Amino acid sequence: MPESHIDTKLAQEATLPLAGIRVLDLTLARAGPTCVRHLADWGAEVIRVEPPSFNDGLGGSRDGYDFQNLHRNKRSIALDLKTEDGKKAFFELAKTADVLVENMRVRVKHRLGIAPEQVHAVNPRLVYASISGFGQTGPYSERAGVDQIAQGMGGMMTITGEKGRGPMRAGIPFVDLTAGNLLALAVMMALWEREKTGKGRWVHTSLLEAMVFMLDLQAARYLMDGEVPGQAGNDHPVNIPMGAFDTADKPVNIAASSPKMWAQFAEAVGHKEWLEVEQWKTAKGRSDDRANLNAAITAVFKTQPSEHWIDLLERIGIPCGPINKVDQVFADPQVQHLKMAMPITIPGRGDTNLVSTAINIEGHDSQVRRIPPKLGEHSAEILKEHGYSDDDVARLRGLGVISGA
Repeated sequence: MPESHIDTKLAQEATLPLAGIRVLDLTLARAGPTCVRHLADWGAEVIRVEPPSFNDGLGGSRDGYDFQNLHRNKRSIALDLKTEDGKKAFFELAKTADVLVENMRVRVKHRLGIAPEQVHAVNPRLVYASISGFGQTGPYSERAGVDQIAQGMGGMMTITGEKGRGPMRAGIPFVDLTAGNLLALAVMMALWEREKTGKGRWVHTSLLEAMVFMLDLQAARYLMDGEVPGQAGNDHPVNIPMGAFDTADKPVNIAASSPKMWAQFAEAVGHKEWLEVEQWKTAKGRSDDRANLNAAITAVFKTQPSEHWIDLLERIGIPCGPINKVDQVFADPQVQHLKMAMPITIPGRGDTNLVSTAINIEGHDSQVRRIPPKLGEHSAEILKEHGYSDDDVARLRGLGVISGA
């Protein structure tokens, strides 16, 4: 990325919604970085505080797709928080920060001496944001937690996949992503409250809470009606017809479960007689006889290719669509129109793309203003901004308290 282009983008940073918000990023793995990525994308000044030896918690290369996708628009200081000098430097950074985000195991921040009460002692306006596996307190609070463990403990794996095939994880780490999204929302709420009170809050969520929250209607079925949901494969758990159906070439998804859409659907595919089948006249009846109804629809759909059915149903307003592989997703004209692939030039890789934000704010463009930083790339720069002299920086580097540039 040419220097002039970078300078232009950095100048634009001052106009973004979160310009003026300074964030200390102490996150690893995926859930915490997901939260910080929202803040960084929309103009917050993010200082990534990392240990002098690289470990992103994901097991991949710093130059790999995971790190590059999660850590754009940040600066990096490599700082050893286990030393007194490192901790002193950290608190100097904390004095001017608006937000701190961490997703360490619960006891680690207390062991390091950087827990909420200690940080708030030097900066009561700071919003301290945490993600843990199972919550900051309670019988599981000290356990290590990762996405798949939360999917299992939170019920997701028993409602995902085909009936009788055993537990199945989702194909993305959506618990990590959801926890990060929720924490970013909590940060914004706390920053807004601070405008009125002048004081920051400790906001936190966990993978388990995020997973249970995302059960949504399936959780409500149990809590309100006592129904324990099970696996339904590609079928919607309660609505029908809604799911994936084979065609002459590849499967498509359809959603025609309302009484009006069911009638329109039956007529459009040339089988108005389905509306006279006694069991299929009600949503409950169709659900109870799901296997026979799905078989009837599949038999019809297999007579024509997928595009035929998509075009037909689109014309009458019934939701439907292809089932795409990931390469087909990014070749889709609507995905391209939405600019979900964000262009970037990375040294050693050249021109490539990262996944864009899904948030749109009219009048603002989210873009990569800073490529993901090298470990400690801005260590000296950041310390000097906080009152350290060249000699101070040299001393800390000599002691191994900082590394990088």
